[in-house]
Amino acid sequence: MAQTTYKQQAWSLEDLYSGFDTQEMQAALDEVKSGAEAFEAMRPKLSPDISEETFLEMLDAYEALSRTVRRVGYYAQLRFAEDTQNQEAQNFRAQVQQLLAKVDNTTMFFKLWWKALDDEPAERLMQPAEGYRYWLEVLRLQKPYTLSEPEERVINLKDVNGPNALVTLYTAITNRYAFRLKVDGEEKELTRGELMVHVRKPDADLRAAAYQEMHRVYEQDASILGQIYQYRLRDWFSENLDLRGMASPIAARNLANNVPDEVVDTLLEVCRANAPLFQRYFRLKAKRLGMKRIRRYDIYAPVSQYEKHIPYSEGIGAVLESFRGFDARTADLAGQIFAKNHIDSEVRKGKMAGAFCATAGPDLAPWVLMSYQGQPDDAATLAHELGHAIHSLLSNHHNVLSQGPSLPMAETASTFAEMLLIDHLLSKDPDPELQQLLLFGQMDDAYGTIMRQAFFALFERQAHAKVNEGGTVDDLSQVYFDNLKDQFGEAVDLSDDFRFEWIAIPHFYHTPFYVYAYAFGQLLVLSLYQQYLSEGKEFIPRYLEILAAGGSDSSVRILDRAGIDFTKRAFWQGGFDVLESSLSRLEALEGDSN
Repeated sequence: MAQTTYKQQAWSLEDLYSGFDTQEMQAALDEVKSGAEAFEAMRPKLSPDISEETFLEMLDAYEALSRTVRRVGYYAQLRFAEDTQNQEAQNFRAQVQQLLAKVDNTTMFFKLWWKALDDEPAERLMQPAEGYRYWLEVLRLQKPYTLSEPEERVINLKDVNGPNALVTLYTAITNRYAFRLKVDGEEKELTRGELMVHVRKPDADLRAAAYQEMHRVYEQDASILGQIYQYRLRDWFSENLDLRGMASPIAARNLANNVPDEVVDTLLEVCRANAPLFQRYFRLKAKRLGMKRIRRYDIYAPVSQYEKHIPYSEGIGAVLESFRGFDARTADLAGQIFAKNHIDSEVRKGKMAGAFCATAGPDLAPWVLMSYQGQPDDAATLAHELGHAIHSLLSNHHNVLSQGPSLPMAETASTFAEMLLIDHLLSKDPDPELQQLLLFGQMDDAYGTIMRQAFFALFERQAHAKVNEGGTVDDLSQVYFDNLKDQFGEAVDLSDDFRFEWIAIPHFYHTPFYVYAYAFGQLLVLSLYQQYLSEGKEFIPRYLEILAAGGSDSSVRILDRAGIDFTKRAFWQGGFDVLESSLSRLEALEGDSN
């Protein structure tokens, strides 16, 4: 069978809407407004004695409205992501955010009534609401931190022109940056994605120059970007601690994830305690590179001069083949993204940096954004985002309120997909140089996904405290630099320019404390992948069941059904034990066994 040829191009959003100023879009906006008004008209039906049938009728109406709201909101966001400098997209996104805040205010009475309801009638109404049960349960968890309806309305409106506007400004400012780098004697103007390719190149001077150029450009706006972050954090503190009475800034994220504070604390403590494992790896890597000590510039350096270019079609083929070798259905699901042209893989100026997978609703295949440049890590990123897409498609039998997994669970399928691809490449290509590149790359990726992200979360905890003590932008830079010293110890030579790296991390701005989900997901996947290797095909149904659950239940219960208890310290340490075993094997191969 002939191999399909794939072309890098922008995605199509036709499955959502055909444009900003179309009758279709106007009809959708009108539907949102009328749906909110119709739902508000049902308000008098609410009472502790409401019948199960009427309650389900209201839930179904709320879910139907949420589907349309989500479609409109994602269209606005995806059009902005494809070109953050497009003023029409910027304006439409702002208008939609304002509209959706009004809709949320109009319908807010339902969630507030549900949270305030006594336990006995609440349990009676949850019994028949099977598809909505967990969504309703999570709302009840927020009861102690919920304010009055007028206060909640003000917060919604505040968010549009407050923290949401700050994030939009940060995104617009940083995605217009152009970076200049001399490559092969020629000075080039690059996007951030194109620039960061060079931090993984064999040329040590080029790696350093790429990092230095990124820091130079961001540092020019350090005062502005730093102030945006400070205001973001002050707003987070004011709302979640001062107004809602939560115990700490990170507790707000933990509540949204429905993960106990003590579990997250344990995860971060275990990660910090295992920092010496990666310090040991960096010493091994320094020896392999012929250096006394690697610089921070060299963290992702390849261990040889060997470079592997993977064309776009070949990368897609490898990813889909790795999925098919695991389970044919997963490959077929991932194939939908290409069949529907729901992927934007082009490299373009103004396009949002990074990569993501966006699920606009259970009845739609997700959209994937990335900038594919032919590096092995681009293929891994493709596998990662398609893993998210598979997760969404396997859970699309749930309603829109229950489809999406919590943030920690959301990284399971994506990270597992990366591991499938790496094992596939290792098995298919006998080239020893590539084998070496991939094995060291696995440890690099484990560092980037676990240790780096955990220390990001540790920085965020300190940063939130520092800002609300009156700390300056320079104070935050010092906190971040001390965080890096703690992370790397004496194993890595840390240059002063990295103290400004924190202003270049979009997650800090977009979604505070998102980052620990990566460490959670990677350590969970190490456990799951070990089960797959030991059990083979018998493992697959249990794994697919985890993904199919989506957000219909808590992560504790979903994983408990799979025989996993992540509330124990031993679970998190077990992931590091797998990494320690891999490092020992790598040391033995390098003739440097400890």
